Amino acid sequence: MQRLRDVLGEGVATVCRRAGITADELRYAFFGLPAYGEVRSAVPSINAAVRAALGHDRFGCDNDMVCGWAGSLGGADGINVISGTGSMTYGERAGARARVGGWGEIIGDEGSAYWIGVRGLRAFSQMSDGRRPPGPLLDLLRDRLHLEADLDLVDLVLHRWQGARGKVAALAPVVVDAARAGDPCAAKIAADAGRELAALVEATRRRLGYRDGEPVPVSYSGGVFSAVEVRDAFTKALAGSAADYRISAPLYPPVVGGALYAARLAGTPLDDRARTDLRGAVLEG
Repeated sequence: MQRLRDVLGEGVATVCRRAGITADELRYAFFGLPAYGEVRSAVPSINAAVRAALGHDRFGCDNDMVCGWAGSLGGADGINVISGTGSMTYGERAGARARVGGWGEIIGDEGSAYWIGVRGLRAFSQMSDGRRPPGPLLDLLRDRLHLEADLDLVDLVLHRWQGARGKVAALAPVVVDAARAGDPCAAKIAADAGRELAALVEATRRRLGYRDGEPVPVSYSGGVFSAVEVRDAFTKALAGSAADYRISAPLYPPVVGGALYAARLAGTPLDDRARTDLRGAVLEG
């Protein structure tokens, strides 16, 4: 908790200094924090840390999924799916809110970079053993991890990395590269990831009460969507649904989404002209 207080204090001070204002001049602030709300007993302490960093009570806090949604859809009703190290969806419709996924790498996070990385490692072991025909993934992971012997993977991942979530997730691009090099196993992993992410969206649609055939705005955020193989499988899976999904690229990054959400909570949401100007500024930046 002390580390959180330090990070928030330094972050608020840096942002205000760059903007040429003081924290007291902020009409409202929104903090999208990873895992916020997942440990309910910690929420009062986190809120207190935010209050101390700002020096006032004009703020809101929620999970960082809200920033992804507010940025990608500009705060409009619809669903945003996140696939970075982990995966989840968040959507709003007519005042209703719904979250699906985000259960962590042991329980869920289907379609995430970690999920892809784990399946890539599993395929590597099967190829090395001869349980699966070898493909480009085998040599790509050997090179990426500088393995002198395939079994060195056990020491690297379990002992030196200690199963670190970020390090395993960082292997997802290698799996995608293998798919592009013609590895059928890697291609299936990437396609399965897209289908898993589509399943998150489908569950969110049902929870928000969208009817079959009703237009559902959908966008996305997170590094996994930079892989066209995942994105294409995701789009294809949603196209086979009874819903009328309207998929679009993100309007703004999550950091801008946080600011948009703060304006909304303050009761002063940006009008259409301001959103257009902001969009232009983001593209120029």
